[in-house]
Amino acid sequence: MKVGGYQRIEHLRSKARNLFNKHSLPRWSVFLFDGSAVVITFIFAYFLRYNFEFEAIDFGLAFNQSLLAMGVFCGFSLIFRSFVGLIRHTTIKDIFNVIITTTASLVTLLLLTFISRRAGWYELLNIPLSIILIHYISINAILFTVRILVKMFYELVSVNPANKKNVIIFGAGVMGVIVKGVIMSDRSNEYNIVAFLDNNKNLQGKHLEGIPVFGPKKLKKEFLEKFNIETMIFAIKDIPPSEKSEIYSFAVDLGLEVLQIPVVSKWFDEQFQLDQLRKIKLQDLLGRDPIQMNMQMIGRGLQNKTILVTGSAGSIGSEIVRQLMRFNVGELILLDNGETPMFHLENELQEHFGHASVRMILADVTDQVKMDWVFRELQPEIVFHAAAYKHVSLMEENPHEAIRVNVGGTTLLTKLALKYRIQKFVMVSTDKAVNPTNVMGASKRMCEMILQSRSLGPGNRTQFVITRFGNVLGSNGSVVPIFRNQIEEGGPVTVTHREITRYFMTIPEACQLVLEAGFMGMGGEIFVFDMGKPVKIDDLARQMIRLSGFVPDKDIRIEYIGLRPGEKLYEELLAHKEKTLPTYNPKVKVAEVAWLDHKELLAKIHMLLTSYQSLSECELVSRIEVIVPEYQTSNEKYSGKSGSAESIEFEVFPD
Repeated sequence: MKVGGYQRIEHLRSKARNLFNKHSLPRWSVFLFDGSAVVITFIFAYFLRYNFEFEAIDFGLAFNQSLLAMGVFCGFSLIFRSFVGLIRHTTIKDIFNVIITTTASLVTLLLLTFISRRAGWYELLNIPLSIILIHYISINAILFTVRILVKMFYELVSVNPANKKNVIIFGAGVMGVIVKGVIMSDRSNEYNIVAFLDNNKNLQGKHLEGIPVFGPKKLKKEFLEKFNIETMIFAIKDIPPSEKSEIYSFAVDLGLEVLQIPVVSKWFDEQFQLDQLRKIKLQDLLGRDPIQMNMQMIGRGLQNKTILVTGSAGSIGSEIVRQLMRFNVGELILLDNGETPMFHLENELQEHFGHASVRMILADVTDQVKMDWVFRELQPEIVFHAAAYKHVSLMEENPHEAIRVNVGGTTLLTKLALKYRIQKFVMVSTDKAVNPTNVMGASKRMCEMILQSRSLGPGNRTQFVITRFGNVLGSNGSVVPIFRNQIEEGGPVTVTHREITRYFMTIPEACQLVLEAGFMGMGGEIFVFDMGKPVKIDDLARQMIRLSGFVPDKDIRIEYIGLRPGEKLYEELLAHKEKTLPTYNPKVKVAEVAWLDHKELLAKIHMLLTSYQSLSECELVSRIEVIVPEYQTSNEKYSGKSGSAESIEFEVFPD
């Protein structure tokens, strides 16, 4: 019997829920209801005023005055929009709008009455003060009561705790209270607030609007399991990014879904709404402080300049282009050999920066004739050189291409920069150039040495600047898109080694620092970027799996496949003999590098470029080892087979 009664109640609640979900009162009906309530409560005020002695009431006058009161109320209702909110979701703001409307109506009726009595106007405007006050109290009571009853009834039929996620709100300040209020005002949402977490010891152990407040130390596996908490909403406005990322990482490692609210400027109509909650992204776990760029210095350096960007359709090159669009540049010459990526970049620039002067050039940076034409005819003043082969494993299999494109392209472009007196030449390098163990890293180290040598040449007027940084989140071929695809396919996620670590930064961060370093450099410097703490790739994979809503080693398996040829376990930003000097930007430092004989180096590289095609892979690696003494290959394919580096001689002659 009891079960049957419960089922009937749930059936009725379900019907009511469906009714609420499918239908809502139109605004005009709420407007009419409020206006009718004004008339009814005004007549009721007359009844109270005359103690229900109906023969003492002039009903004609009372009705006309009630219409006057309704007209005044409806006018202010249109002004303050007290009827626009859904009654089922009534908030403090809605109640406040009703109070403003009724109070404004009260003041207006009182003014009309006082003026009427002074001027001897029509009896219609001479409303007894007691009736005006009784009406003010009763109309507020009616409008409040109806709205609250509808809201309570809606919450009663809509609440279904079994289908809700138990959540904790990190932050019991203003933002946390706002989030709590929005969640509690709409009981049809999927969240059930269990607790607040906050560092404020004055709040810990107390209840905030009925919700208990705990310290962050409460965030443990046992606590989450006890209350079946699945989600954490982060609601703190002002907090250092590094501290925020630690909280995020800790919560993600506990298996929590972490949601954050957008900045206030992105709220809809200055109000936070639940559908604005978003899951944190991988870059949110990096914890970087915002980069403060010297916009004036960069702006002056780029003002009306013709700028060449090589590799402009790649991850770094295209972002450099986007960053350059923020400044008043003259003309952009975008050069890349990838037709499809260039096509997409051109469409993007036309859509978002249609006003800019852009020249798209499909070409290879090793094409001497075409590159000379670009420098001679288009006359760039500044060059950002981002074109390069960058994938370690591919270059291990194709060392000749690493030399042809990376070293050959850089040699040609720097020579043309000198020939055509380019003002500034900024090259994008990599941390793999530091104590390289692979062909790609060694080729990039050779590129760094080429720029250093060019800057030391007699009569040089070009500022050659090198920027060196680590892995970039989300760049083409990086582990992030690879892991993302593997997760979407259900795994396994392949990690080369449990202990392998890498430095990471986002693409915009890296490119902002490239611009910054490019215009603080005077020539010959290697600028090293602050990459933060190295990240274990195993931890990165596990966090990406959790951020995708899965459990590592349960839903998605992680498979360790071993280091690939030429791959390091740990990357470095400085060689063993290098130190750094500070700059005005704490995120950018200058590496103090060992002196080199620039004439001898350029001669060796020239000889290598004229003979590399006739060399075997092992012979080529052997010659690279001579030019880059710190290069020690970890690839068994070349180890011990390349011959003695000391026995190889290069003929030295002018470049």
